[in-house]
Amino acid sequence: MDTIEIQRIVEVEDDNWWYRERRRIVARELRRTGGRGLAVDIGAAGGGNTRVLKDHGWRAIAVDSSATAVDLCLAQGIEAFHADACYLPLPSGEQDLALALNVLEHIDDDRAAVGEIVRVLRPGGAALVAVPCDMALWSAHDVALGRVRRYSRRALTDLLEEAGLVVDRMWSWNVLLRPLVRLRRHRTAHCEDMAHLHPYLNEALHLVTALERHLPVRSWPGVTLFARVTRP
Repeated sequence: MDTIEIQRIVEVEDDNWWYRERRRIVARELRRTGGRGLAVDIGAAGGGNTRVLKDHGWRAIAVDSSATAVDLCLAQGIEAFHADACYLPLPSGEQDLALALNVLEHIDDDRAAVGEIVRVLRPGGAALVAVPCDMALWSAHDVALGRVRRYSRRALTDLLEEAGLVVDRMWSWNVLLRPLVRLRRHRTAHCEDMAHLHPYLNEALHLVTALERHLPVRSWPGVTLFARVTRP
């Protein structure tokens, strides 16, 4: 992710519907985890999810391959390291929790990145992973964001399990918005910047994602896949 894109994220993530709802998912999973301890946010960008970890009492650090992202995290008082996700600057077997949210799709060797998650987690430690779903949704948006793939459920499950992780849960997100996303992205030859939305549209999209929380649609095809995994 380039410097301009990271700066855009920092500018809008407190109010943008997508980032707001993703932080809510992180907070929900932290409540389910119950405990607190050491956590690493891999591909932290502006540190929005790292702040969620800290707000819930975790001793959290951010890691990103962008020096700009690291500087932005440090400016907010977040401990941060400039590093590749395939070579995390952390000891083995110490982290209680790892976040890798919309990271793996940017990495050519995603197996190496997942292997690093396994390495730094303690036995019994957990990770929360999110990736874009389904190559049928591939568009200029993915290219502009520097993605190299989207994932099916089977592909993501195989990637995680082959690394030695146990998949506790996997679910789809933005199921209700998938038809609209597919239509709009396939009708344009450029990357649509979801950051620049009219406030009414931003709130409408937030309400749709809020409605989705209460519907039994997590097994349906969506735009994003989440997985909660454990290192045995």
